[in-house]
Amino acid sequence: MALGSDRLKILVILANFGTKNDSYMQRLLEEYASMPFDVHPVLLTNVAKNLGEKVEIIVRPPSGDPWSFPFPHKQMMADHVDDYDLFIYSEDDTLITEKNIDAFLKATEILRDNEIAGFMRSERGAQGETHFSTVHYHFHWDPGSVVSRGGQTFAFFSNEHSACYILTRAQLKRAIASGGFLVQPHQEKYDLLVSAATDPYTQCGFRKLINISRFEDFVLPHLPNKYVGKLGLRDSEMFTQLRALQDIGAGKRSPDVLFNTETRVGQSKWSKSYYEPARQDILDAIPANTKRLLSFGCGWGAMEAELAKRGIHVTALPVDAVIGACAEARGLEVIYGTLESALAKVSGERFDCVLATDLLHRFAKPEDLLKKFSALLSPKGVIVVTVPNLSELGVWKKRIQREATTLNQGSFASAGVHQTSRRVIRGWFKNAGLAVRQDVPVISEKRRPLRKKMANLGDGLIAEEFIFVGAKG
Repeated sequence: MALGSDRLKILVILANFGTKNDSYMQRLLEEYASMPFDVHPVLLTNVAKNLGEKVEIIVRPPSGDPWSFPFPHKQMMADHVDDYDLFIYSEDDTLITEKNIDAFLKATEILRDNEIAGFMRSERGAQGETHFSTVHYHFHWDPGSVVSRGGQTFAFFSNEHSACYILTRAQLKRAIASGGFLVQPHQEKYDLLVSAATDPYTQCGFRKLINISRFEDFVLPHLPNKYVGKLGLRDSEMFTQLRALQDIGAGKRSPDVLFNTETRVGQSKWSKSYYEPARQDILDAIPANTKRLLSFGCGWGAMEAELAKRGIHVTALPVDAVIGACAEARGLEVIYGTLESALAKVSGERFDCVLATDLLHRFAKPEDLLKKFSALLSPKGVIVVTVPNLSELGVWKKRIQREATTLNQGSFASAGVHQTSRRVIRGWFKNAGLAVRQDVPVISEKRRPLRKKMANLGDGLIAEEFIFVGAKG
């Protein structure tokens, strides 16, 4: 499908809950009204509103969880599948422009039938800089997903949420036929609200790809700018990753991945974070006499860069070839490879400290990985790891209530994560022939009064994480 002499017929459904976002919703409606297409806007809302005769208003009080409110939009699309050329679903604060629609149509012409062009949301900072709010925590580019279509480079980003999607008529029919589109409200990988906007990608047989070659045409403003300074990636860091993806596509960079970082627990809970800050408690656990340090499973390199500022020579084995480019840009020595090849490259070296944060629980046999670290230590070297505590009270409460973030939690085979505790982690060190020198519970500010009342006896139940320091026994 391409833009031509016939006016494109577009059904746009905006999810609008309450009145808080009405100013943004009005901005979206103005944008759609300005387009040279035959646009039929529908407002799915729970509050009666008067927006003129050109906007169809459907008032539906929420049933059950309010976050399930947007799901009926999919049946509306199905009911009109033969009446429109293009179908757009969007939350009421995410702006899609004519340029974005044009870019989507052109990308659709060169992508395969099971591939669909997707978008990323952005926000604007106080100095005019761009922040990508959907890039945080464990979400990342897949180095092995880079493909060339029609001379342009595309790649998969693991956070499929952009608070909207666009489907052609053919794509909508395929989604309906898959059986994964017209479904009841649900939450597995994402919560209810996000699932409503991502089902075409996660349940209908499509692979969402971002156009790296024309990236800015697939960026959508999130009008409230509510996440700036709270979460998200700055434009400079994003462009570093985009260049790495382009290099992979051109064969200039190998798409290496050190290990699989995501769990199979609901909403990918306890997956490896790619954007860890330089945490003081972790920095304090590294011995003052450390001269050489190996960071295994390095993310974007903020912690490692702080260590380098302290005069420590840091060698980083990054999680993958894309995020490693950010660590490289910070001036760190970066060695790429798979688990086996990367460790082989440093096998002849010795380090005063091996740092491995937020990852040991993701390995089937953590003892074996600790043994590999031990072989790289200098005579007085130490291993510093952080491991989430999956035996703390909050986790048990969620398991009892069967919350989505605990789905599949159980054995490592089903969850991709160990049921960790202080005792379990100590066992890993013992089985690896390592003596535990420090065992530091990480207690949130909220729980510190409770810890004081329990005289530190309940650390195993209230700590959200542990910092362990071990050495050769």
